[in-house]
Amino acid sequence: MLLSLDPFKILLPAVISFCIGILIAPRVIRLLSHYKVWKKKAITKTIDGKDATITASLHNDESKQLLRMGGIVIWFSVFFTALLFWFLSKIYPTDVTEKLDFISRNQTWLPLVGMLVGAIVGGIDDLLVSRVFGKVGTYIGGGLSFPIRLGAVASMGLFAGLWFYFKLGVASVYVPFYGPILIGGFLFITFFVIVTVALFSTSVIDGIDGLSGGIFSAIFSAYGAIAFINNQIDIAALCFVIAGGIMAFLWFNVPPASFMMGETGVMATLLALSVIVFLTDAVLYLLIIALPLIVTSLSVILQLSWKKFFKRKLFLVAPLHHHFEVKGWARHTIVMRYWIVSYVCALLGVVIVLVS
Repeated sequence: MLLSLDPFKILLPAVISFCIGILIAPRVIRLLSHYKVWKKKAITKTIDGKDATITASLHNDESKQLLRMGGIVIWFSVFFTALLFWFLSKIYPTDVTEKLDFISRNQTWLPLVGMLVGAIVGGIDDLLVSRVFGKVGTYIGGGLSFPIRLGAVASMGLFAGLWFYFKLGVASVYVPFYGPILIGGFLFITFFVIVTVALFSTSVIDGIDGLSGGIFSAIFSAYGAIAFINNQIDIAALCFVIAGGIMAFLWFNVPPASFMMGETGVMATLLALSVIVFLTDAVLYLLIIALPLIVTSLSVILQLSWKKFFKRKLFLVAPLHHHFEVKGWARHTIVMRYWIVSYVCALLGVVIVLVS
Protein backbone atom coordinates (compact mmCIF):
# COMPACT_ATOMS: atom_id res chain seq x y z
CA MET A 1 0.00 0.00 0.00
CA LEU A 2 2.75 2.44 0.97
CA LEU A 3 4.75 1.67 -2.18
CA SER A 4 1.76 2.58 -4.31
CA LEU A 5 1.71 5.98 -2.61
CA ASP A 6 5.07 6.94 -4.09
CA PRO A 7 3.67 8.66 -7.21
CA PHE A 8 1.05 10.33 -5.01
CA LYS A 9 3.78 11.53 -2.63
CA ILE A 10 5.72 13.04 -5.52
CA LEU A 11 2.88 14.70 -7.40
CA LEU A 12 0.53 15.98 -4.66
CA PRO A 13 3.14 18.19 -2.94
CA ALA A 14 4.10 19.58 -6.36
CA VAL A 15 0.50 20.65 -6.97
CA ILE A 16 0.27 22.11 -3.46
CA SER A 17 3.51 24.05 -4.04
CA PHE A 18 2.15 25.46 -7.29
CA CYS A 19 -1.12 26.50 -5.63
CA ILE A 20 0.70 28.13 -2.71
CA GLY A 21 2.85 30.06 -5.16
CA ILE A 22 -0.15 31.26 -7.14
CA LEU A 23 -1.86 32.42 -3.94
CA ILE A 24 1.08 34.32 -2.47
CA ALA A 25 2.46 35.87 -5.68
CA PRO A 26 0.00 38.83 -5.77
CA ARG A 27 0.86 39.57 -2.14
CA VAL A 28 4.57 39.35 -2.89
CA ILE A 29 4.09 41.76 -5.82
CA ARG A 30 2.28 44.27 -3.60
CA LEU A 31 4.96 43.98 -0.91
CA LEU A 32 7.83 44.44 -3.37
CA SER A 33 6.06 47.37 -5.00
CA HIS A 34 5.51 49.02 -1.61
CA TYR A 35 9.20 48.85 -0.77
CA LYS A 36 10.21 49.71 -4.36
CA VAL A 37 12.32 46.60 -4.90
CA TRP A 38 12.93 47.42 -8.56
CA LYS A 39 15.26 45.88 -11.08
CA LYS A 40 18.47 47.83 -11.56
CA LYS A 41 17.89 49.90 -14.70
CA ALA A 42 21.23 51.48 -15.54
CA ILE A 43 23.42 48.96 -17.38
CA THR A 44 26.39 50.79 -18.79
CA LYS A 45 29.35 48.43 -18.39
CA THR A 46 30.11 44.86 -19.45
CA ILE A 47 31.76 42.34 -17.15
CA ASP A 48 35.20 43.34 -18.45
CA GLY A 49 34.52 47.04 -17.79
CA LYS A 50 33.84 48.17 -21.38
CA ASP A 51 30.90 50.32 -22.44
CA ALA A 52 27.83 48.14 -22.89
CA THR A 53 25.93 50.10 -25.52
CA ILE A 54 24.12 47.11 -27.02
CA THR A 55 23.38 45.51 -23.66
CA ALA A 56 22.08 48.81 -22.32
CA SER A 57 19.66 49.14 -25.25
CA LEU A 58 18.36 45.61 -24.61
CA HIS A 59 17.94 45.95 -20.84
CA ASN A 60 16.76 49.50 -20.48
CA ASP A 61 13.92 49.59 -23.00
CA GLU A 62 11.13 48.16 -20.83
CA SER A 63 7.99 50.27 -20.79
CA LYS A 64 7.61 49.74 -17.04
CA GLN A 65 9.86 49.07 -14.10
CA LEU A 66 10.32 45.41 -13.22
CA LEU A 67 10.36 44.15 -9.66
CA ARG A 68 13.21 42.02 -8.30
CA MET A 69 12.93 39.14 -5.81
CA GLY A 70 10.18 37.22 -7.57
CA GLY A 71 12.12 34.14 -6.49
CA ILE A 72 10.48 34.55 -3.08
CA VAL A 73 7.49 32.78 -4.62
CA ILE A 74 9.66 29.75 -5.39
CA TRP A 75 11.43 29.19 -2.09
CA PHE A 76 8.46 30.22 0.05
CA SER A 77 6.27 27.68 -1.77
CA VAL A 78 8.91 24.98 -1.26
CA PHE A 79 9.45 25.61 2.44
CA PHE A 80 5.74 26.06 3.16
CA THR A 81 4.87 22.80 1.40
CA ALA A 82 7.68 20.87 3.08
CA LEU A 83 6.75 22.14 6.53
CA LEU A 84 3.04 21.59 5.88
CA PHE A 85 3.44 17.86 5.23
CA TRP A 86 5.98 17.52 8.03
CA PHE A 87 3.55 19.21 10.44
CA LEU A 88 0.66 17.01 9.32
CA SER A 89 2.74 13.88 9.91
CA LYS A 90 3.41 15.04 13.48
CA ILE A 91 -0.03 16.21 14.57
CA TYR A 92 -1.99 13.55 12.66
CA PRO A 93 0.32 10.55 12.24
CA THR A 94 -1.07 7.97 9.84
CA ASP A 95 0.52 5.80 7.17
CA VAL A 96 -0.52 8.33 4.55
CA THR A 97 0.58 11.54 6.29
CA GLU A 98 3.89 10.03 7.38
CA LYS A 99 4.49 8.81 3.84
CA LEU A 100 3.81 12.26 2.40
CA ASP A 101 6.43 13.90 4.65
CA PHE A 102 9.48 14.28 2.39
CA ILE A 103 11.81 16.03 4.85
CA SER A 104 14.51 13.48 5.61
CA ARG A 105 18.02 13.81 6.99
CA ASN A 106 19.69 11.62 4.39
CA GLN A 107 17.91 13.02 1.32
CA THR A 108 16.43 16.49 1.60
CA TRP A 109 17.99 18.32 4.54
CA LEU A 110 21.08 19.42 2.64
CA PRO A 111 19.35 20.73 -0.52
CA LEU A 112 16.88 22.61 1.69
CA VAL A 113 19.79 24.15 3.59
CA GLY A 114 21.37 25.12 0.28
CA MET A 115 18.12 26.73 -0.83
CA LEU A 116 17.88 28.64 2.45
CA VAL A 117 21.45 29.95 2.20
CA GLY A 118 20.88 31.03 -1.40
CA ALA A 119 17.59 32.71 -0.52
CA ILE A 120 19.18 34.72 2.30
CA VAL A 121 22.38 35.78 0.52
CA GLY A 122 20.56 36.49 -2.74
CA GLY A 123 17.82 38.35 -0.90
CA ILE A 124 20.32 40.64 0.81
CA ASP A 125 21.90 41.40 -2.57
CA ASP A 126 18.49 42.15 -4.14
CA LEU A 127 17.58 44.51 -1.31
CA LEU A 128 20.90 46.34 -1.56
CA VAL A 129 20.63 46.66 -5.34
CA SER A 130 17.14 48.12 -4.95
CA ARG A 131 18.38 50.57 -2.27
CA VAL A 132 15.74 49.30 0.16
CA PHE A 133 18.26 49.85 2.95
CA GLY A 134 18.68 53.46 1.88
CA LYS A 135 22.10 54.87 2.63
CA VAL A 136 23.45 51.43 3.52
CA GLY A 137 22.68 50.13 0.05
CA THR A 138 24.19 53.20 -1.55
CA TYR A 139 27.33 52.92 0.57
CA ILE A 140 27.87 49.28 -0.33
CA GLY A 141 27.47 50.12 -4.00
CA GLY A 142 24.01 48.87 -4.74
CA GLY A 143 24.52 45.21 -3.93
CA LEU A 144 26.85 42.56 -2.59
CA SER A 145 30.03 42.43 -4.63
CA PHE A 146 30.57 39.49 -6.95
CA PRO A 147 33.42 38.10 -4.78
CA ILE A 148 31.12 38.07 -1.73
CA ARG A 149 28.37 36.23 -3.59
CA LEU A 150 30.88 33.85 -5.15
CA GLY A 151 32.43 33.25 -1.74
CA ALA A 152 29.03 32.40 -0.25
CA VAL A 153 28.33 29.95 -3.07
CA ALA A 154 31.78 28.36 -2.82
CA SER A 155 31.42 28.07 0.97
CA MET A 156 28.12 26.25 0.56
CA GLY A 157 29.75 23.96 -1.99
CA LEU A 158 32.64 23.31 0.41
CA PHE A 159 30.28 22.58 3.31
CA ALA A 160 28.19 20.22 1.18
CA GLY A 161 31.27 18.50 -0.22
CA LEU A 162 32.63 17.93 3.29
CA TRP A 163 29.23 16.63 4.39
CA PHE A 164 29.10 14.19 1.50
CA TYR A 165 32.59 12.87 2.19
CA PHE A 166 32.67 12.71 5.99
CA LYS A 167 28.98 12.14 6.79
CA LEU A 168 27.76 10.16 3.78
CA GLY A 169 31.05 8.53 2.85
CA VAL A 170 30.78 9.58 -0.80
CA ALA A 171 34.02 10.06 -2.76
CA SER A 172 33.11 8.83 -6.23
CA VAL A 173 31.42 10.18 -9.35
CA TYR A 174 29.22 8.06 -11.59
CA VAL A 175 30.25 8.15 -15.26
CA PRO A 176 27.47 7.23 -17.71
CA PHE A 177 27.98 3.89 -19.49
CA TYR A 178 31.03 3.19 -17.31
CA GLY A 179 30.19 3.26 -13.64
CA PRO A 180 31.42 4.98 -10.47
CA ILE A 181 34.97 6.32 -10.38
CA LEU A 182 36.60 6.79 -7.00
CA ILE A 183 38.39 10.13 -7.02
CA GLY A 184 39.29 10.47 -3.35
CA GLY A 185 38.23 12.92 -0.67
CA PHE A 186 40.19 16.03 -1.65
CA LEU A 187 39.40 15.77 -5.35
CA PHE A 188 35.75 14.98 -4.67
CA ILE A 189 35.31 17.99 -2.38
CA THR A 190 37.12 20.22 -4.88
CA PHE A 191 34.93 18.89 -7.69
CA PHE A 192 31.83 19.60 -5.59
CA VAL A 193 32.89 23.23 -5.12
CA ILE A 194 33.68 23.61 -8.84
CA VAL A 195 30.27 22.26 -9.87
CA THR A 196 28.51 24.55 -7.38
CA VAL A 197 30.37 27.62 -8.62
CA ALA A 198 29.84 26.60 -12.26
CA LEU A 199 26.09 26.35 -11.68
CA PHE A 200 26.13 29.78 -10.06
CA SER A 201 27.73 31.17 -13.22
CA THR A 202 24.61 30.14 -15.13
CA SER A 203 22.58 32.81 -13.28
CA VAL A 204 23.03 34.98 -16.38
CA ILE A 205 20.05 33.08 -17.80
CA ASP A 206 17.67 35.35 -15.83
CA GLY A 207 17.67 37.98 -18.58
CA ILE A 208 14.38 37.74 -20.53
CA ASP A 209 10.85 37.39 -19.18
CA GLY A 210 9.97 33.71 -18.74
CA LEU A 211 13.37 32.36 -19.75
CA SER A 212 14.84 31.13 -16.46
CA GLY A 213 11.59 29.67 -15.11
CA GLY A 214 10.97 27.39 -18.08
CA ILE A 215 14.54 26.11 -18.10
CA PHE A 216 14.74 25.50 -14.35
CA SER A 217 11.40 23.67 -14.31
CA ALA A 218 12.66 21.29 -17.01
CA ILE A 219 15.89 20.59 -15.11
CA PHE A 220 14.20 19.91 -11.77
CA SER A 221 11.57 17.73 -13.43
CA ALA A 222 14.36 15.67 -14.99
CA TYR A 223 16.16 15.22 -11.69
CA GLY A 224 12.86 14.40 -10.02
CA ALA A 225 12.43 11.59 -12.54
CA ILE A 226 16.02 10.42 -11.98
CA ALA A 227 15.50 10.38 -8.21
CA PHE A 228 12.33 8.34 -8.70
CA ILE A 229 14.25 5.88 -10.88
CA ASN A 230 16.85 5.63 -8.08
CA ASN A 231 14.04 5.06 -5.54
CA GLN A 232 15.03 8.29 -3.78
CA ILE A 233 11.43 9.25 -3.25
CA ASP A 234 12.01 12.16 -0.88
CA ILE A 235 14.42 13.81 -3.32
CA ALA A 236 11.99 13.19 -6.17
CA ALA A 237 9.22 14.84 -4.16
CA LEU A 238 11.45 17.84 -3.38
CA CYS A 239 12.46 18.25 -7.04
CA PHE A 240 8.84 18.33 -8.19
CA VAL A 241 7.88 20.65 -5.32
CA ILE A 242 10.60 23.05 -6.51
CA ALA A 243 9.32 22.63 -10.08
CA GLY A 244 5.81 23.46 -8.84
CA GLY A 245 7.06 26.63 -7.14
CA ILE A 246 8.93 27.59 -10.31
CA MET A 247 5.80 27.13 -12.42
CA ALA A 248 3.88 29.41 -10.03
CA PHE A 249 6.63 32.00 -10.40
CA LEU A 250 6.52 31.54 -14.17
CA TRP A 251 2.78 32.28 -14.19
CA PHE A 252 3.65 35.86 -13.22
CA ASN A 253 6.97 36.00 -15.09
CA VAL A 254 5.74 35.38 -18.63
CA PRO A 255 5.57 38.56 -20.75
CA PRO A 256 4.71 41.11 -19.58
CA ALA A 257 6.43 39.99 -16.37
CA SER A 258 5.34 41.28 -12.98
CA PHE A 259 8.74 40.48 -11.48
CA MET A 260 12.06 38.80 -12.21
CA MET A 261 13.54 35.93 -10.23
CA GLY A 262 16.35 38.02 -8.77
CA GLU A 263 19.38 36.73 -6.89
CA THR A 264 17.22 35.37 -4.07
CA GLY A 265 15.50 33.01 -6.50
CA VAL A 266 18.46 32.16 -8.72
CA MET A 267 20.87 31.46 -5.86
CA ALA A 268 18.32 29.46 -3.87
CA THR A 269 17.39 27.36 -6.89
CA LEU A 270 20.92 26.71 -8.11
CA LEU A 271 22.37 25.90 -4.67
CA ALA A 272 19.60 23.36 -4.12
CA LEU A 273 20.28 21.90 -7.57
CA SER A 274 24.03 21.62 -6.92
CA VAL A 275 23.32 19.32 -3.96
CA ILE A 276 20.60 17.32 -5.69
CA VAL A 277 22.79 16.39 -8.67
CA PHE A 278 25.28 14.78 -6.26
CA LEU A 279 22.63 13.15 -4.08
CA THR A 280 21.20 11.44 -7.16
CA ASP A 281 24.73 10.51 -8.31
CA ALA A 282 23.91 12.14 -11.64
CA VAL A 283 26.18 15.17 -11.69
CA LEU A 284 27.69 14.42 -15.11
CA TYR A 285 24.20 14.22 -16.61
CA LEU A 286 24.08 17.99 -16.08
CA LEU A 287 26.08 18.28 -19.30
CA ILE A 288 22.95 17.13 -21.13
CA ILE A 289 20.04 18.05 -18.87
CA ALA A 290 21.30 21.59 -18.22
CA LEU A 291 22.81 22.11 -21.68
CA PRO A 292 20.98 25.44 -22.32
CA LEU A 293 22.33 26.79 -19.02
CA ILE A 294 25.85 25.58 -19.76
CA VAL A 295 25.92 26.95 -23.30
CA THR A 296 24.60 30.31 -22.12
CA SER A 297 27.23 30.56 -19.39
CA LEU A 298 29.97 29.47 -21.80
CA SER A 299 28.90 32.18 -24.24
CA VAL A 300 29.90 34.81 -21.66
CA ILE A 301 33.26 33.13 -21.00
CA LEU A 302 33.96 32.76 -24.72
CA GLN A 303 32.99 36.36 -25.38
CA LEU A 304 35.41 37.66 -22.76
CA SER A 305 38.19 35.34 -23.93
CA TRP A 306 37.67 36.23 -27.59
CA LYS A 307 37.82 39.95 -26.85
CA LYS A 308 40.98 39.52 -24.80
CA PHE A 309 42.95 37.32 -27.20
CA PHE A 310 41.54 38.28 -30.61
CA LYS A 311 40.49 41.89 -29.86
CA ARG A 312 37.01 41.36 -31.29
CA LYS A 313 33.68 39.86 -30.31
CA LEU A 314 32.64 36.27 -30.97
CA PHE A 315 28.95 37.08 -30.41
CA LEU A 316 27.17 40.34 -31.10
CA VAL A 317 26.49 40.46 -27.37
CA ALA A 318 26.59 37.95 -24.52
CA PRO A 319 24.89 36.02 -22.96
CA LEU A 320 23.69 33.98 -25.93
CA HIS A 321 19.99 34.81 -25.62
CA HIS A 322 20.79 38.51 -26.08
CA HIS A 323 22.86 37.63 -29.16
CA PHE A 324 19.72 36.15 -30.69
CA GLU A 325 17.79 39.24 -29.63
CA VAL A 326 20.23 41.51 -31.47
CA LYS A 327 19.96 39.20 -34.49
CA GLY A 328 16.28 40.12 -34.66
CA TRP A 329 14.58 37.24 -32.85
CA ALA A 330 11.54 38.30 -30.87
CA ARG A 331 11.89 37.78 -27.12
CA HIS A 332 8.99 35.33 -26.95
CA THR A 333 10.58 33.34 -29.79
CA ILE A 334 13.86 33.08 -27.90
CA VAL A 335 12.08 32.00 -24.71
CA MET A 336 9.92 29.39 -26.42
CA ARG A 337 12.86 27.87 -28.28
CA TYR A 338 14.95 27.77 -25.12
CA TRP A 339 12.06 25.98 -23.39
CA ILE A 340 11.78 23.45 -26.21
CA VAL A 341 15.50 22.70 -26.19
CA SER A 342 15.47 22.50 -22.37
CA TYR A 343 12.71 19.89 -22.24
CA VAL A 344 14.28 17.86 -25.06
CA CYS A 345 17.60 17.88 -23.17
CA ALA A 346 15.82 16.96 -19.92
CA LEU A 347 14.05 14.02 -21.58
CA LEU A 348 17.27 12.91 -23.26
CA GLY A 349 19.09 12.98 -19.93
CA VAL A 350 16.45 10.78 -18.29
CA VAL A 351 16.56 8.35 -21.21
CA ILE A 352 20.35 8.05 -20.89
CA VAL A 353 19.96 7.38 -17.16
CA LEU A 354 17.56 4.55 -17.97
CA VAL A 355 19.86 2.90 -20.52
CA SER A 356 23.15 3.44 -18.71
